Amino acid sequence: MKKSIAIICGGGPAPGINTVISTLAKTFLKDGYTVIGVHHGYQGLLSDNPDVKIFDFAHADRIFSRGGSTLIMSRFKPKDSDFKADFFKKNNIKLLVTIGGDDTASTANRLTKYLQTQNLTVAHIHVPKTIDNDLPLPDRNPTFGFHTAKDEGVRIGNTVYEDARTSENWFVVSAMGRSAGHLAFGIASACHFQMMIIPEMFNKTTITFDKIINMIISSIIKCKIKGIEYGVALISEGVFHFMENSEIINSGINFTYDDHGHPELGNVSKSHIFNYLLQIKLKELGLDIKSRPVEIGYELRCCNPIAFDLTLCTLLGIGVKKLFDQGISDCIVSANSRGDITPLFLKDFEDENGKIPPRLVNINSDMAQLFINNLFFIHEKDYTQAQKYVSNPEEYDFKKILNWS
Repeated sequence: MKKSIAIICGGGPAPGINTVISTLAKTFLKDGYTVIGVHHGYQGLLSDNPDVKIFDFAHADRIFSRGGSTLIMSRFKPKDSDFKADFFKKNNIKLLVTIGGDDTASTANRLTKYLQTQNLTVAHIHVPKTIDNDLPLPDRNPTFGFHTAKDEGVRIGNTVYEDARTSENWFVVSAMGRSAGHLAFGIASACHFQMMIIPEMFNKTTITFDKIINMIISSIIKCKIKGIEYGVALISEGVFHFMENSEIINSGINFTYDDHGHPELGNVSKSHIFNYLLQIKLKELGLDIKSRPVEIGYELRCCNPIAFDLTLCTLLGIGVKKLFDQGISDCIVSANSRGDITPLFLKDFEDENGKIPPRLVNINSDMAQLFINNLFFIHEKDYTQAQKYVSNPEEYDFKKILNWS
């Protein structure tokens, strides 16, 4: 029977998935393999009747520069009791390629160990993807999809900023980022936004809504002192991941809650929350300033990859074939800044608890500090002029809020 490889995608979309799939298909087809794409991730792979796509060159060639994923994705996480070998036996699968996050990778490692107990040897190579850029790859290399998502975010951000200038409004923008602020940092710094708030800034204090709103007001007042009547404040949604549940519950926002009593943040617009709380505070202060919410989220996940990600994803796809031919398995494919393909293993990333800690923005780096110091916010020298707008300007001192001074 002809040898085959299987490809599945887990988690959420990221620009460049189709580039990886296309490259894998073309590369393995050239070597005589059947290339089987499986829809619905592990749920499809382990079902009694998987929904599959058998790739030919024409389909692979058609999708390589498209956004989204030609294979339907799923966040399904199987238990060991869900594992079965039928699909792998029936199709003579020699390699399972997973595209996704660390959960997708670790599940594949468990699955291939199970297959060994069924007298099947199936290699596994994982291609990591996330627009959050929070996987701790060596040499601080970006995860695929990040640069495209940032590029699209900057396109949207520049339009929002132009609207702010044109209408003399403020916009409160929220950007995706599960726990790290890379995307928000990249967009805000590229767009010259007046204020940027990412979770890494709160390295010396706790995160509260009050502090976030005061930081935005600090920027608004500084701009007014400078004669600027507009602006954009961008906040990374990652701030929610470091907030106490009580802070979220007592915010005055009506959330829905999951079975464990946790607020379901995915059901609400983060920018609307921040803008609502900002407007309440501005009214309390007697400041007549219009602000509007803008959410930058799902718009970024399925756009067409830019040249950087087209190249990186092509390299990673070819790199999978290189590692497979070398007999390397149960690894993550990685390309360093020179373009060299190397295998990485989950144990290279895991902490003592077996978890992969997210790569955060290095807030003490020269780059981060330069961009932060270039934002608009109140310093001690501004207190006298700021008293025109607030009676207690020290409460809006950006660095005091963060306990940096």
